Amino acid sequence: MKWYKKLHWQIIIGMILGLFWGLFSGIVGLTDFTSSYVRPVGTIFIDLLKLIAVPLVIASLVVGVSSLNDMARLSRMGGKTVAIYMVTTVFAISIGLSVVNIMNPGGTLPDETRASLMESYSERVEGRDDAAAVVQDRNILEFFADIVPENFFEAAGDNTNMLQVVFVALLLGIGLINIPAQKGQVLINVFESLNDVIIKIVDLIMKTAPYGVFALMAAVIVDLTGDDLGQAMILLRALGWYCLAVVIGLLLHVLIVYSTLFKFFSKMKLRDFFKAIQPAILLGFSTSSSLATLPVTMERVERNLGVGEEVSSFVLPVGATINMDGTSLYQAIAAVFIAQALGMDLTLAQQVTIVLTATAASIGAAGVPGAGIIMLVIVLQSVQVPIEGIALILGVDRILDMARTAVNVTGDAAVSVAVAHTEGKLGALHFDEEV
Repeated sequence: MKWYKKLHWQIIIGMILGLFWGLFSGIVGLTDFTSSYVRPVGTIFIDLLKLIAVPLVIASLVVGVSSLNDMARLSRMGGKTVAIYMVTTVFAISIGLSVVNIMNPGGTLPDETRASLMESYSERVEGRDDAAAVVQDRNILEFFADIVPENFFEAAGDNTNMLQVVFVALLLGIGLINIPAQKGQVLINVFESLNDVIIKIVDLIMKTAPYGVFALMAAVIVDLTGDDLGQAMILLRALGWYCLAVVIGLLLHVLIVYSTLFKFFSKMKLRDFFKAIQPAILLGFSTSSSLATLPVTMERVERNLGVGEEVSSFVLPVGATINMDGTSLYQAIAAVFIAQALGMDLTLAQQVTIVLTATAASIGAAGVPGAGIIMLVIVLQSVQVPIEGIALILGVDRILDMARTAVNVTGDAAVSVAVAHTEGKLGALHFDEEV
C-alpha cells in the first residue's frame, strides 16, 4: 500500500492542510467562508464521535464482562488478572496526570491565546464554572450516588452521564454471568454482534477523520490567529510540548510500573522481557491495534517468555478487552492539556473523576485504531471540558496512537508474566533471531 493511502498519513496531511488553509483564509479574507462552509465538516465529525460513544461503551463493556465467565472456573487467576490490570491502569492515569500537571503543556499558550479560544467556545463553556463548583462541593458518597441512574434511557441520552452508562453496562454484564449460560447466550450474541457492527462503524467514521481534522484545524486557526502568524507558531509549540508529555508519560509508566511488577511477581529483567516480545510490540506500534496483535502476542508470550498456555489464553484476551494502560495515560494527559489550552483549571475532584472515568472507559475501549479518541470524548465530557478542543490534538493522535498501543500490548504481556509466576506456570526464557 502506498504511504499516502494509510490513514495516519492522511490525518497528518489533513492537519497540515487545515493549518495552511486557516492561515491562508486569514490572509486573503476567507474567514467567513471557512466558518460557514468548512467548520461544519468538523462539527459533523465531532457529532459522529459523540453519536457512537454510548452504544460503543454499552456493547463492548457487556461483551467484555460477560466474557469473564471463565472466572467461575478460574476465579483465583481471574481475580489476580483483573486486579493487576486495574492497578496498573490507575497508576498509568496517575502518572499521566502528574506529568501533564508538572510540564503544563497547555500553559505555554499566552493569556491572549487562551482568551481567544475561550471566546471561540463561549457557548460551550458557559455555565461550566458553576458545574465545576457543584462537583467540587460534593462529598464522596454523593459522587457514588450520582453514578447510579434513576432512568437508564435518560442517562444514555446525555453523554455527560457516561459513568452512569458504564455502571449499567457493568451491572448487565454481571447479571449475564450469574444466569444459566443457555439463557444468557442469546443476549450475549446480540451484544457481540452489536459490538462487531459498532467497531465497523468506528472504522467508517475514522475514514472521514482526515476531512474532519482539516476542517477542525482550519476553524481553530481562523478563530485563534486570523492573519497573525505568531499566534499559530505559539499553538504549534504547545502541541509539540503536549506530544513530548505523552511520550515521557508512556516511558515512565513502562520503566516504573512494569519493572516494579516484575520485581514483586517474577525475577525477569525488563531488558530480557522486551527482547523476547519485540515482534509483538513492533506489530502493535505499526497497526495501532492490540486486537490485531493478539495472535502474535500470545505466540511470543508462550514461546519466548515461557508463560503457560492456560494462563496466556485467559489473561491476554481479557487484557485486549480491559487493559489499556497506554490509552488511559494518554486520555489523562490529553484531557488536562485541552483544559489548560482553554484556560480551564481542573479541580482535584475533577482530576479524580478523570482517573475513575478513564479507568472505566479503558475496560470498554475497543482494541482498534481510533477507539482512544472515542474514549477521550467520554473523559472530556465527564469533567465538562468542551470536546471541540480535540481539534488541537487530533492531527498528531495517530502517531501517538502507535506509541500507546505498543504500551497496551506490553502491559498485557507483562501482566501475563506476573500471573503465570504466581500460578507456577512460568517457564524459561527463550530468544530467537526472528523479528
